[in-house]
Amino acid sequence: MFTVQPLPPQIDPALIAKLQQAEPATIGHFRHSDFMDPALRAVIPDRRIAGTAITVRAPGADGTMIAYAIGQSRPGDVIIVDRGGDRQHACWGGLVQYSAMRARIAGGIIDGVATDFGEIREYGVPLWCRGPSAITTKRLALGGDFCVPVSCGGVTVRPGDAILADENGIFVLDPAEIASVADRAIKMQEDEVGKRAEIDAGARLPDISGASAIIEAALAEQKR
Repeated sequence: MFTVQPLPPQIDPALIAKLQQAEPATIGHFRHSDFMDPALRAVIPDRRIAGTAITVRAPGADGTMIAYAIGQSRPGDVIIVDRGGDRQHACWGGLVQYSAMRARIAGGIIDGVATDFGEIREYGVPLWCRGPSAITTKRLALGGDFCVPVSCGGVTVRPGDAILADENGIFVLDPAEIASVADRAIKMQEDEVGKRAEIDAGARLPDISGASAIIEAALAEQKR
């Protein structure tokens, strides 16, 4: 059985541009949820993407819905694929990657495996997955879902959610939170530049981070 729902509205490009300035690892300093399983790894290093989530559920050996999703997605969308626990069949390979490149999709995130890593790197669309596999899905018409809530990397992703991803991790965000979360992360990143300058000038990391004060206070308390 197939389920096809309408595409969600795309997130304001200005908000996406702001979000892309934030690093997932910086957000990880103040948020502890909505990060996908770190076992989902970037196939192409040193790339960061942000975009609107387009969700797909394509379980087992049937990759029919993946091809459909590529055809429906818009430039800047991020395709999120729930594989229903399948870790054997690669649903994304060279031709899918080439089609994603031509469609100007921002990236793909698969809770499963992919294939043709050389072509994936050649065509350049950032992709995250659990690793490679030589066994591929087929067009079996067994079923799948498009633009419904899915689970990917242990996180519920709804169509239209904001996605931020780089080689350090994948973060899922309600679009209404983009401005506040991104602003906080960008400010932290700017502050870190100043802390590096302090270290260059001779300051010690535990002193500027507060670690020295915490430990000194704890030791003093332990002596009481």
